[in-house]
Amino acid sequence: MTIQTENKTWRTALAGLQMLFVAFGALVLMPLITGLDPSVALFTAGVGTLIFQVITKRSVPVFLASSFVFIAPIAFSVQTWGMAATMGALFCAGLVYVVLAAVVAIRGPGFLHKIMPPVVTGPIIMIIGLGLAPIAVNMAMGKTGDASAQLFPYGQALLVSMSALVSTLIVAVYAKGIFRLVPILAGVAVGYAVAGFSGMLDMTQVNNSDWIAMPNFIAPEFHLAAILFMLPVAIAPAIEHVGDVLAISSVTGKNYVEKPGLHRTLLGDGLATSAASLFGGPPNTTYSEVTGAVMLTRAFNPVVMTWAAGIAILLAFIAKFGILLQTIPAPVMGGILILLFGSIAAVGMNILIRAKVNLNERRNLVIVSTTLVFGIGGMAFTFGDFSLQGVSLCGLVAIVLNLILPHHNDDVDDLHEEQALMEQMVKEDK
Repeated sequence: MTIQTENKTWRTALAGLQMLFVAFGALVLMPLITGLDPSVALFTAGVGTLIFQVITKRSVPVFLASSFVFIAPIAFSVQTWGMAATMGALFCAGLVYVVLAAVVAIRGPGFLHKIMPPVVTGPIIMIIGLGLAPIAVNMAMGKTGDASAQLFPYGQALLVSMSALVSTLIVAVYAKGIFRLVPILAGVAVGYAVAGFSGMLDMTQVNNSDWIAMPNFIAPEFHLAAILFMLPVAIAPAIEHVGDVLAISSVTGKNYVEKPGLHRTLLGDGLATSAASLFGGPPNTTYSEVTGAVMLTRAFNPVVMTWAAGIAILLAFIAKFGILLQTIPAPVMGGILILLFGSIAAVGMNILIRAKVNLNERRNLVIVSTTLVFGIGGMAFTFGDFSLQGVSLCGLVAIVLNLILPHHNDDVDDLHEEQALMEQMVKEDK
């Protein structure tokens, strides 16, 4: 009996390591792009996942980690108000989930469909990817994300970035089994190797660092302008959260919208994001990659995610590992991000197509076109220290237009449309 229990524990632990492996590429890529510490991101991903499990009574097999939605807002906020103020703003952004959770608990999950149907969620998600496209291209060409400086020679950078991109593409399209879930890691590995042969890597800091050290935690400060700027950004990851909960429900055959309830999953995600900001970590979100791994491996036991969280926390204190991650050159990340950001935009387009949003209907055309041009064109509303732009502006504009423009068909007060979309996507992914 003892031997069987020990074997089961080891199997569960290995499954947890596998889930972390699947999430790892995206987990560390986001903080590297925004200048945050990847070791802190590992720590807050683990802590955030554990908080989520407590709130949801450890019933949902998901893993929470760095959210790409916040890349551009974090970059702008850090440049404008500083890192500590950005963390304070992210803490408050996490509380938006708490408010949404309270409303969902009172009004029911269909409330979210009323304010964010596919005609709203589709273009918002498209803007997340398209708005970040210049960052990917600049890094692929050896520049900083904002193109303010040339970090590596153009030809050398292009060789590295395209090797990373091609490797990511090949794994995403041709790999089988668990390997098709880790195209980002494959791209990082190949791109890093090519960068090493090209003389881009500087291992001095890695060699001089300690093996074990405390991650570079940052305490938040609270600046009103930064907070007001960041609050609307939470709309986009809330959309992502609902989709991921519906997807994992389809994969496991359990209705997590009902039990533990969408209000609990939203609350867990929000508290995880707020907690991450207290340590200087990026906002957390549920990971679709892990949902794919759950579907493939049939690892439906949430304890697997507990192990993944624990391993992530332990890795955060291995200083050499964290510093090694920071040696990944910008062109490696740029090559991978070309595909990643493009895929995000394609998901938004897919939502519009599969939901059969009729763009011949004037209200739909107005919502989608206005949202896209505001986002791609860089529209910004600035009032003194306060600035509204990017995903936050697009999210508010799309929601307001959807609510005020006349609608001939009454929306059903549930998530049936979103549920059907997720079930179809999961079915086609098998």
